Amino acid sequence: MKIDPLKDNLRHLYGDVAWFGVLAGTAMAYLSVYAARLGADAFQIALLTAGPAGLNLAFSLQSGRWLEGRPFPAVTFRSSIAHRVIYLLFIILPWTMPPRLQVWGMVGLVLIGAIPGTLLAIAFNATYAEIVPAEHRAHVTGRRNAYLAIALTSSVLASGQVLNRVAFPLNFQIVFAVGALGAVMSSYHLYGLRSVMPTAARADHPARPIGSLLRPGSFRLPDAPRLSIGLRYLTRSGGKPMVRLDLLRGSFGGVLVTLLVFYAVQHLPIPLFPVFWVQELGLSDAAIGVGQAGFYGTMFLSSLLAGPIRRRIGRRQLILVSAMLYGIYPLLNGLARNEWLVWAASLAGGAVWGLLNVGLIDFLFDNVPDGDRPAHMALHNLTMNAGILIGSLMGPLASDVIGLRQSMLAAAVLRLAVAGLFVFMKG
Repeated sequence: MKIDPLKDNLRHLYGDVAWFGVLAGTAMAYLSVYAARLGADAFQIALLTAGPAGLNLAFSLQSGRWLEGRPFPAVTFRSSIAHRVIYLLFIILPWTMPPRLQVWGMVGLVLIGAIPGTLLAIAFNATYAEIVPAEHRAHVTGRRNAYLAIALTSSVLASGQVLNRVAFPLNFQIVFAVGALGAVMSSYHLYGLRSVMPTAARADHPARPIGSLLRPGSFRLPDAPRLSIGLRYLTRSGGKPMVRLDLLRGSFGGVLVTLLVFYAVQHLPIPLFPVFWVQELGLSDAAIGVGQAGFYGTMFLSSLLAGPIRRRIGRRQLILVSAMLYGIYPLLNGLARNEWLVWAASLAGGAVWGLLNVGLIDFLFDNVPDGDRPAHMALHNLTMNAGILIGSLMGPLASDVIGLRQSMLAAAVLRLAVAGLFVFMKG
């Protein structure tokens, strides 16, 4: 029986994201919580985000150039293996190191995995754009997001129960083992992807940017999903310079300044949440899991509603309203005395991010000309990672000066202030 290549690729794309959801809802979701349980401070947890961002900043352009002319699906599979092998190593950390050294061991493994992770993120975006026809991308992305939401939410909740019922540190080893299984199975499905489209059909459809809710190759922390759009453009310089500083002199320079401030403020409180939940509020792992499941559940639901809301109120109003509400997550966390307000923060924060994710994609692509996307998107990728690096390192400094709770409340105010920057932009 003849197999339809497109259907076979879609089967593997759906299998990949479902198993990636298992990885994201286990090892990735609880990595920072495990570090906090070991006594890690906010600076050490910040390195789990800032370190990969710094390496992405250094290697993304070189990775994009190296990928030009290479088979994207093959590179995607190989880089996924190199990136995800670290999840196997997390399982044995408690057997090889004392608690304090384990934290630094985790940071080291994350940094090692970040280099192939950068290549994976770029190669996967290019693969996705290559094997999924432009007219099908919206439908396929929607289904992938649905599978991701189901797998991630159920995995987070199940992991929380395991962590509550099994003794430490065996409980985290079990969660990391399940995450490693998800990583292996996700990579197996990436191996099955094949390029079947003729070269002439691989051009990007300007109105169909990839809008996945999570991006492969990164290490998530709470409230920190990253935009995955535009990475494939790093593979399409066509021999032209990817970093064009002349673009900063035009209106796009103001767009990048706005996004740099946004990304920095977005990540300022990120390293503080796990430390606050574990060491300040004393939440159980199950309670933390309920919060994270709520965040990603409402993020998916609101992303489904973002299109109708955008059509009703307009693109500009969508990003302004969602940006103004984005501070609700650190605000409610900063006011929390128990898990109830943390859960409320998660439900509200996920709903806001689902809308803001769509608004940011619109804002960015409204300010990027169709005929010159590679250079513009290269500058955006550098800006995003610079913002992550700056914000992730500023958060621990702020907590040392004014305290954990006060820093989260300050981050809420700053997120509200950043919304004002979008008022002056045309996006």
